[in-house]
Amino acid sequence: MRTLMVTAFVSLDGVVQAPGGPDEDRDGGFTHGGWAAPYIDDEVIARATGFAARADALLLGRRTYEEFAATWPLAPADDPIGSRWAAVRKYVASRTLTSVSWQNSTLLDGEVPNAVAELKKSEGGEIQVHGSGQLVQTLLAHDLVDELHLVVIPVLVGSGKRLFGSGTLPGRFDLVAAATTRSGIVVGRYARAGGLTYGAVGPETGNW
Repeated sequence: MRTLMVTAFVSLDGVVQAPGGPDEDRDGGFTHGGWAAPYIDDEVIARATGFAARADALLLGRRTYEEFAATWPLAPADDPIGSRWAAVRKYVASRTLTSVSWQNSTLLDGEVPNAVAELKKSEGGEIQVHGSGQLVQTLLAHDLVDELHLVVIPVLVGSGKRLFGSGTLPGRFDLVAAATTRSGIVVGRYARAGGLTYGAVGPETGNW
């Protein structure tokens, strides 16, 4: 079974909308686009490069696919992330696209949850989801996410699309790796660890 990892730049208050630029996603009149950019330094880029090298495939929603397809091919030939994205198979979840032209791209057939579940059963390595907020909500609601790679930026955005919506299923994750950067970012990698567990803590329980 292939591992499906969701990676996201996320603010302290859970916003994932348009971290990279003003015009990335203005849905809902969002005016804070680019909130993560001031924190992206050479250290963060080096970490992103190492992370990208692990990807065997990308799974993208329509908006993120179109953004990637319009920008990453412009990267220099020796750019490690751009060359990796060009090489790997890219699976696109969209109800509106009828074709995809970026090399090694394929439109998913049928309902997204079923198509992704079958994709995870196929031969290959890690499947990475970048951006694709609406797609991530679908994956979480159908328990298809195996790992979370969260790049937490020390800002409060206040409005915008959140990483975890009302359809998120309860569950536990183990912290696999963690690091901080000079710019104040906290990077965490979490692996799914089963269902949510419960307990009690306080002086009256003896667990204090």
